[in-house]
Amino acid sequence: MPEKRTGGRSAAVLAQIRTAVEDLVRERGAERVTIPMVAERAGVNPTSIYRRWGDLPTMLNDIATYRLDPARPLPDTGELRADLVAWAGEIVEHYAKPVNAALLRGGAASAGETESDCLRNRRAEAVVLASRSGAPFAADDIVDLVVAPIIYRVIFLPWTLTDPGLAERCVDRLLATGRAA
Repeated sequence: MPEKRTGGRSAAVLAQIRTAVEDLVRERGAERVTIPMVAERAGVNPTSIYRRWGDLPTMLNDIATYRLDPARPLPDTGELRADLVAWAGEIVEHYAKPVNAALLRGGAASAGETESDCLRNRRAEAVVLASRSGAPFAADDIVDLVVAPIIYRVIFLPWTLTDPGLAERCVDRLLATGRAA
């Protein structure tokens, strides 16, 4: 099977599509975006989008997560709390942007009863952070006590994402459970 090219025309087209989706979601809301609109805005044929993603919900799910690339370097200060606070801060900062919050909601809705890419990626990062530090708690504890409260705010209380102490409070709750040393 041939490898996907990461640069060139393919990368430029993906960037155009992502920009078009973000702009349209910002302008109209995720529920009013269609693949033909995205294709027109990006200057591509709708069949290119259907071929890559299959449908709008899958495309929204993918685009909702691409900026928080799971392959990016995670904080590594050598201190568990500092790493978790920096990581949680990245998540808060990302979803404090209304377009990213709208894409998250669209991506989560498209996932239905399966795990969204966003959750899968954050869980994988939590596994890395927990194992790297030798923390005495599971990645699911990090997801439940750090990520979940942030995502709750993204969905129901977006104005609270500007609270500068949010990431620290979520991490401190995790560390206060007694599961962490």
